[in-house]
Amino acid sequence: MSIRVTNLTKVYGTQKAVDGITFNVAKGEIVGFLGPNGAGKSTTMKMITGYLQADGGEAEVCGQTVQDNSNTTKEKIGYLPEANPLYYDMYVREYLDFITNVHTVSNKKQKIEEVIGQVGLTVEANKKIGQLSKGYKQRVGLAAALIHNPEVLILDEPTSGLDPNQIVEIREVIKQLGKEKTVLFSSHILQEVQAICDRVIIINKGKIVADDSLSNLQKSKTGEHVVLVEFKENIATDQLTDLNAVTNIEQLHTSHFKLHTANPESVRKQLLELSLQNNWNIVSLQTESSSLEEVFRSLTNQPINE
Repeated sequence: MSIRVTNLTKVYGTQKAVDGITFNVAKGEIVGFLGPNGAGKSTTMKMITGYLQADGGEAEVCGQTVQDNSNTTKEKIGYLPEANPLYYDMYVREYLDFITNVHTVSNKKQKIEEVIGQVGLTVEANKKIGQLSKGYKQRVGLAAALIHNPEVLILDEPTSGLDPNQIVEIREVIKQLGKEKTVLFSSHILQEVQAICDRVIIINKGKIVADDSLSNLQKSKTGEHVVLVEFKENIATDQLTDLNAVTNIEQLHTSHFKLHTANPESVRKQLLELSLQNNWNIVSLQTESSSLEEVFRSLTNQPINE
């Protein structure tokens, strides 16, 4: 595992900011880390990167514990904090040269030009950082996180404050990076998570309330999907009762039905077979799932079990 978190805990006074959480991120995964403000996302990321000491539990990066091997694990991590601290009076290449010295990177000039191209900074590379737009400042932070070629990327709100065009551009950069590296990133933009991730971890009040694939999370609380089917012909409800895995049939119109099921792919296949057997014409066939926003609101509005 690239990241392994076991019973990780952080306490501030009487409040548990992170309350004994456990999760793993495998090599090559892009995982979205979601939660409302104050849920413990940034605190967790800081403990994984070694910038904050855990009060309990353990974090491992590439098989080494962060607490016992802080310097070694930091070499394997590229970290873009939410605040993205930069030296605004330095030029882009000057700043990246400074970061290469921190990480003792060899072939500095070559590496600097590589990451500038990788994050799309080429057209702004001759400017001072303070002259750049918010989007290009984020790219500088991302370049700094990549300059030492880490195995793991920890990105805390990488698109915060960006306009829609900049969000799309940074999203594409992250998707490309995910082909080679393990990426854990937090975001408040749920559409962004849907566009990038196959798996999501949701934290609320310091506890993990969900850790699953997007497709599984987007099922309703009953574990059901809805299959909407419309026929050209008028069909009676009882003509569909033999469909396996359908728990409820709603007739919206003489030819339009809503089918509740835990196995939408099987039902879609059966509908196609049934239409062929009976010479029915299917006008439309689609599956509906709960949106990630609905799932997020449902999970983070629930009280946490003690």
